[in-house]
Amino acid sequence: MSGHSKWATTKHKKAAIDAKRAKAFAKYIKGIEVAARQGGPDTAGNPALDLAVSKAKKNSVPNDNIDRAIKRGAGLTGEVIDYSEIFYEARGPQGSALYIECLTDNKNRAASEVRVAVTRNGGTMADPGSVMFMFERKGVAEVTKTDGLTEDDVLMAVLDAGAEEVVEEDEVFEVVSEATDLGAIRTALEEAGLEYNNDDPVFRANMKVDLDADGAAKFLRLADAVEALDDVQNVYSNAEISPEVLAQLEAQG
Repeated sequence: MSGHSKWATTKHKKAAIDAKRAKAFAKYIKGIEVAARQGGPDTAGNPALDLAVSKAKKNSVPNDNIDRAIKRGAGLTGEVIDYSEIFYEARGPQGSALYIECLTDNKNRAASEVRVAVTRNGGTMADPGSVMFMFERKGVAEVTKTDGLTEDDVLMAVLDAGAEEVVEEDEVFEVVSEATDLGAIRTALEEAGLEYNNDDPVFRANMKVDLDADGAAKFLRLADAVEALDDVQNVYSNAEISPEVLAQLEAQG
């Protein structure tokens, strides 16, 4: 779920992992194509492309795929790459809400596929604005946990760069800032020698909704169906699934 979900630990089957990896690759490739289309194929003169390529390499996207994406985006292959960013809003079980970010070259297809995925998996499409207000745009960088590294260590490294808080999760420390401060956060983390990932602007829910096991199972089915769509880049939600509920879901298989 947008790279920041606690419930990702429930995705332990190989097929699910492989599908997630392929979807992640596609997301980074789209980012490269968009950056190359907007600023040209030269990473030295296109900071957005340089950042997109860096993220792709950090997440093990093959160099051949990256090179082809740069050429496609810059129009060097004769293909026309023209993506539009669209957001859809949906509601799930027990008061959960989904804010769905799409990057598509066919708005009608994206709208249709999102609607079908939501309605067939127990959700309902929401009126524009009825979900959006529950989220705020923030910058988030995930710092990898290492032996001896504490939340205070991370906070001290990024405090002067504009960090608002550091949140400890299972395997990472999340550094939260204003989206506009994300560049400074990256620089501060690099200067401190801290390894980080998923350093992107995201939409964070300003209030969470706790789900029980039944609601969590229904929500995960809904979120997975939406997230699997080719045009969907990120799915943000206000759903909170506790470790106890996750354990119940794992036990149920």
